[in-house]
Amino acid sequence: MENLKRYIHTAIFYALMAMAGGVFYREFTKYNHYSGRTTLAFVHTHYFILGMLFFLLLMVLEKSFSFTDQRTRRVLAAYHVGLNLTVVMLTARGILQVKEASVSSAVNAAVSGMAGIGHIVLCVSLILLLLRIRKCIYAQ
Repeated sequence: MENLKRYIHTAIFYALMAMAGGVFYREFTKYNHYSGRTTLAFVHTHYFILGMLFFLLLMVLEKSFSFTDQRTRRVLAAYHVGLNLTVVMLTARGILQVKEASVSSAVNAAVSGMAGIGHIVLCVSLILLLLRIRKCIYAQ
């Protein structure tokens, strides 16, 4: 039952973060009179799908298969790091785009590299979690 509560609270947290990201995107671009494409638009969807929806799905799977253990918690910690690093870098890139900031190639590469690392951590932890769930399903 504790894992179910943890998953629903996490889903609620990411839903709130998604809404905050959407409001920030809308208001920041409006305030800066910016109407072009920006990565800020992806903050909202990343948090809703990879945050809220993902943890709601985990809650249902946990109710059915009770797969959460210490190893699963470590994988989920990496998942949180990957998701939030990705979103922070999307936000940083989006602010640079809206402000039309001129940055050095090193800063540009650093933002892209950190976003890439976030995506890699997210991907690896997602695969490890899916393998863990599969193992629990086959064990039943």
